[in-house]
Amino acid sequence: MGFIDEIKMRAKTNIKTICLPEASDLRTIEAAATALKEGYANIVLVGEEESIKKMAEENGLDISKATIVNPKTSPRTAEYAEKLFELRQAKGMTKEEADKLVQDEVYFGMMMVKMDEADGLVSGAIHSTSDTLRPALQILKTAPGTKLVSAFFVMCVPNCEFGENGVFVFGDCGLNQNPTAEELSEIAKSSSESFERLVGKESRVAMLSYSTYGSAKSELVDKVVEATKIVKEKYPEMKVDGELQLDAAIVPAIGKSKAPGSTVAGSCNTLIFPDLNAGNIGYKLVQRLGKAEAYGPLCQGIAKPVNDLSRGCSASDIAGVIAITAVQAQ
Repeated sequence: MGFIDEIKMRAKTNIKTICLPEASDLRTIEAAATALKEGYANIVLVGEEESIKKMAEENGLDISKATIVNPKTSPRTAEYAEKLFELRQAKGMTKEEADKLVQDEVYFGMMMVKMDEADGLVSGAIHSTSDTLRPALQILKTAPGTKLVSAFFVMCVPNCEFGENGVFVFGDCGLNQNPTAEELSEIAKSSSESFERLVGKESRVAMLSYSTYGSAKSELVDKVVEATKIVKEKYPEMKVDGELQLDAAIVPAIGKSKAPGSTVAGSCNTLIFPDLNAGNIGYKLVQRLGKAEAYGPLCQGIAKPVNDLSRGCSASDIAGVIAITAVQAQ
């Protein structure tokens, strides 16, 4: 059984309600139909009911079990606007701005999650990352004890002996552009926890660089070296090492050669990239050339499960992220 099949099985053990605010997009409706048919989540579609049902019917999709809500006509809109105003008035939001914002599908969906009328939200097929995460941070805020919200991908590489039978967490590949050493250490901690929560195995974390154990010298390398030092000091229970080149991180023989004595080199399943350039390029290379399934960018550090999508995602990708979000909500 593959990773996403296992996630769907786990989601079925405690069904959660996932809000999809991009119901004007056919891929979202296809994913909703899949989740409902396979029975691993209840679905709320946010948008205009008639057009959503028409699109589903024209494409032979059964969404009869979904709840459809229209922010422009919902009896909850006024209450949501009042609550949003309460949450944001100290930041300068006016009542008029709150009234307008809750008619936006993403803001409306985020208020549903805030008010416990949905357990999580998936967006990003037609919205930018900022348009998904801005309302999440304004309304849901960060989880207790979290210093940094970051994003990760679950990568499932077919016929791969590396990682956890081809399953990896890549972080941060979607949010923090040029994290400091301190921020990299927090990304490493959150990504390690996300791997263990979703994959159910012990994480082994690599702090990636173009250098292994001092084979190159530069400010870019120094940042990763410092981040590794911080994470080892702050979280001594973690299995983590760096700085490591990618081959030294995942290939046993190369890890043994380049990083002798390391407890994780050659067996890492959680890969921490030094910046967003490297992370974004890295995950897309693995996805397109390695024909990997890429689920994300998934978010870590928000008070309730909210996950972003790549705008190049497929309906199958969205269906997988719905299942992951449901498991996170458990």
